[in-house]
Amino acid sequence: MAQFVKIYNDNPNEAAIKKVVEVLRNGGIIIYPTDTVYGLGCDITNAKALERVAKLKGIKLEKANLSFICYDLSHISDYVKQIDTSTFKLLKRALPGPYTFILPGNNDLPKVFKNKKTVGIRVPDNNIIRSIVNILGNPIISTSIHDEDEVLEYSTDPELIFEKWQNLVDLVIDGGYGYNTPSTVIDLSGYEPVVVREGKGSLDIL
Repeated sequence: MAQFVKIYNDNPNEAAIKKVVEVLRNGGIIIYPTDTVYGLGCDITNAKALERVAKLKGIKLEKANLSFICYDLSHISDYVKQIDTSTFKLLKRALPGPYTFILPGNNDLPKVFKNKKTVGIRVPDNNIIRSIVNILGNPIISTSIHDEDEVLEYSTDPELIFEKWQNLVDLVIDGGYGYNTPSTVIDLSGYEPVVVREGKGSLDIL
């Protein structure tokens, strides 16, 4: 059964953060809060954990459009081809924030993503998940948790999330109620920014 850990966004407890990082380093899967909906994720360098995430979502890993949660923009250059000044300025304006940016991937992507031409990058405005990624030292994979409820597309109550996922994942973070609106997805891999999905993030940044 999964661990259920309460962490406060305004002042994340360091011992609790380290506990989560240990689970990730051991190949565990976690459910965590962001500045939009709750996410399901694991360490991007752990192939077995990535396979488990894909299986839980019922998708093939090499075809999956999973995004990376980074601590800040300095992580991005590890996995993304060199970007021009205007793209960098746009990212700087928008992040941390409720956006997923699709960027051209470079050759340093983890092995399972080698065939991917692009990668989705997230830097959420949430201290809990950013602290985890910062201490882990590399991004974690991110995919939203969907709810079977026809009215609510995304699960927002951490206790209900735990109830549903406790036998499928290794740790669930209670970071308070989540939002029911996903991130805004903007594709920056071409000549012009393309809005793929309008979500919580305002389009005024473009």
